[in-house]
Amino acid sequence: MNPPARSATLSTWRTRSSVVVLVAISTVVAVLGAGIPPAAAATGPPGSWPYPNGDLSNTRDAVGSAVTSQNVATLREAWTFKLTGKGATTVGHSGALAANPIVEDGVVYIQDLECNVYALSLSSGALEWKYKVDRPERSGPGPNGVAVVGTVVYGLAPTFAFALNAKTGRPVWTNRKLLKKGEGTFGIQPQVATGRVYLASQYGAGRGGGVLMALRATTGALLWKFDTATGPDPGVKQLGLGTGGAWETPLVGTDGSVTYGIGNPYQTVASAMTHPARQLYTDSDVRLTAATGKLRWYYQAVPNDFMDHDMQTSPIAATANGVPVVIGSGKMGDVYEMDAESGKMLWKTPVGKHNDNAAAGRLALEHKRTPKVPFRYEPGALGGVLTNLALAGNSLYVATVDLPFTMRASATVNGLPASAGLAGEVEALDLTTGQVEWDTKVPSLPLGAATVSNDLIFTTLFTGELLALNRTTGAIVYRQKLPTSTNAPIAIAGSTIIVPAGGIKTSAKAKDGHPQVVAYRLP
Repeated sequence: MNPPARSATLSTWRTRSSVVVLVAISTVVAVLGAGIPPAAAATGPPGSWPYPNGDLSNTRDAVGSAVTSQNVATLREAWTFKLTGKGATTVGHSGALAANPIVEDGVVYIQDLECNVYALSLSSGALEWKYKVDRPERSGPGPNGVAVVGTVVYGLAPTFAFALNAKTGRPVWTNRKLLKKGEGTFGIQPQVATGRVYLASQYGAGRGGGVLMALRATTGALLWKFDTATGPDPGVKQLGLGTGGAWETPLVGTDGSVTYGIGNPYQTVASAMTHPARQLYTDSDVRLTAATGKLRWYYQAVPNDFMDHDMQTSPIAATANGVPVVIGSGKMGDVYEMDAESGKMLWKTPVGKHNDNAAAGRLALEHKRTPKVPFRYEPGALGGVLTNLALAGNSLYVATVDLPFTMRASATVNGLPASAGLAGEVEALDLTTGQVEWDTKVPSLPLGAATVSNDLIFTTLFTGELLALNRTTGAIVYRQKLPTSTNAPIAIAGSTIIVPAGGIKTSAKAKDGHPQVVAYRLP
């Protein structure tokens, strides 16, 4: 994703837009001040959503959920919590919420786009505490969000990291010396495991490349950094504002690794043609040693990218044919399965709509084609897989956006939307082969990520609707109109579905929806 000031109106939405060996890890027993928190269990007890993507493997499978196709029609609004801040005031802005809620011990934790943290009662929606930051994200529209381990909440502001007491919201530690000039700003929802807080800046500003990093969970002290754009080639030296970085929560493996999905190089058509280069490690999944930050492997999906085709989704850990694998994807509109040990690609499947121009950067690098402007490309800069995938059984579930762009001048980045239509698809893929099992068209942008609940797959639409599809057939079996548009992933905890409704305007004439968190619950 790119800085909103240099992209089209719609590009101020966040890129979200990455599922699993079921990991057996020791239960969290340590709390801050009583030792380093160990890696938490991969799935939480019924009534919880303990990690940004549900578990440490990023499956987004709501284990313990009571919601099924047999009772989904009985969901009713249980409570609504309205934020005190205002929502967006112009079309295309991100509203107030873009984070995935965390649910632990009867409390819902969420962060708004001014980095304030709220703790709400799961049963009633009542505010238990609020940690005030009031620092709007300067790097872009989220996703942001918090992590919770034991009795500690971990969060980020644009330029610093902090830890809070989960019961009171009082600060435990703050580290304001993490980012150097040119290293961008934070906006990722962190992951906490193995005694470390894993985070990243979203892009480098004027230096080329964002940074991945790990902190000590007990103190916030920096343990290591890893640059996301490296190398001596002229293409890398040309990189500037918008390069690399990570947008979504990384994958923490049981083998002592951590894997990030990395953003695009944010370069112009002219730069990509004049100085074609792979520009490592942009548009890649990068696996590091969790303790040291040293590179283990990388897989680059899109070399020499000039179309904002991030590989930004949260990587997923899985086992296919008895082999540990990693699933990656992003705005290039492809899903990749990679060998977890070597990073070798095992299969690649396109999802959503594509045209021949989508490969123009790679073809230019290979001296096979130089595109002439204007040209239309799809997936566009806001197309492909914007939000995180889900995994259950032997199937992957992917929400895609069908929105072509037109590149109008060689000195520009991304171009502009070529269509006013807002549409997308939800697809199921076979984990072993990558073959498409079903493909369901939806009438707006599916921005709520894919989330599994028993025999259902949930997502939300930008226009303000919660959808449930049958996992076997892809048929839409449930629709719930939301009080306003939505731009954030959901959480499912026991009998409750928690939906952040961000308050985004859906048209120039629409009244601004009040930013709120809404809980729907079974009777």
